[in-house]
Amino acid sequence: MNSRNTNAGIQAAIAKGWRPNAYLTNMSMAFFQDPGDFVATSIFPICPVQLSASYFYTFSKADLARDNVQRKPAYGKVQPAIMGQEDNNYKCEVDQVLVGIDQIAQLNYQRSHAPGVADPRRAKVRFASEQMLLHQDIVFASKFFKAGVWANQLEGTTTGSGSGEFMKFTESAFDPVAFFDERGTDMKRNGRRRPNRLALGAEAYNALKNHPAIMERIKYTGTTANPAKVTPQVLAQLFGVEQVKVVESTYNAAGIGQDADMQFICDSKSALLCYATPSPQIDEPSAGYIFTWDMLGNGSAVAFDQFEGEKGTHSEFVEGLMSSDMKKTCDDLALFMHDCV
Repeated sequence: MNSRNTNAGIQAAIAKGWRPNAYLTNMSMAFFQDPGDFVATSIFPICPVQLSASYFYTFSKADLARDNVQRKPAYGKVQPAIMGQEDNNYKCEVDQVLVGIDQIAQLNYQRSHAPGVADPRRAKVRFASEQMLLHQDIVFASKFFKAGVWANQLEGTTTGSGSGEFMKFTESAFDPVAFFDERGTDMKRNGRRRPNRLALGAEAYNALKNHPAIMERIKYTGTTANPAKVTPQVLAQLFGVEQVKVVESTYNAAGIGQDADMQFICDSKSALLCYATPSPQIDEPSAGYIFTWDMLGNGSAVAFDQFEGEKGTHSEFVEGLMSSDMKKTCDDLALFMHDCV
């Protein structure tokens, strides 16, 4: 007779040394990333394209900004104004992830009704989805968020007195609001747009958030019940941009079988100030674009599929596919700052 089919029987069995081996049905642990931490799709506009590779027009800023109006000579005419253009291209490459499901190994999980990641199909689809977002952030960091990518680049130093230098965010003499005002004015003059996005590495954000000059500006905005605090939204208002994004997604830099080596994907000590349109637009500049090829023609930039493995393997696979090209499109509308702290 099984005495472990009641609470009292289970308690008595545990007291005698028995240990339950059933999986809990009300909790499980999985280190999925907070979706809000991913950055790749939040800075530059996403442009869906029907062809994996093609061209787009870029009209000459120099010609558009030049005064081409001239005094008409008597009995004659002025020279026609020149409005130059050039062809730029994109090329979307296909990336893939495969996640296997061992049908035999999953039977115990299914029969125990364990939640979350133990549900093979639900969990593996979520895992594949996160892998796509993770990969996008890694590509974003290599294409946009590192030294040497942008023509306009500054290095943080303790004095900020040299050419191509600025004072580190951690220096007490650094004036954050005046600094970003000046950078915004420079971008407006050279690129004809004021910056509207600021991406901050985790350490760069912490330095600005706790800077005495920032705290001084907001100290009277709070109450005893709701003390003043610095958030990305507060920094956006102070710096005159639409969005401040803290780029703090993480990844494991170690290989399979090695101890986890958790790192921030984007350099935590860097920052990117730029102008970007919220969506693809005609006759409007943007520092960067993310071109996404709709492979299946269903309007989705990322495609997922599930299929059976070879006969006798008792396996299934979840497949994720995406095809994109993250492309810098205008140097004049971006400023990269490294060694901010």
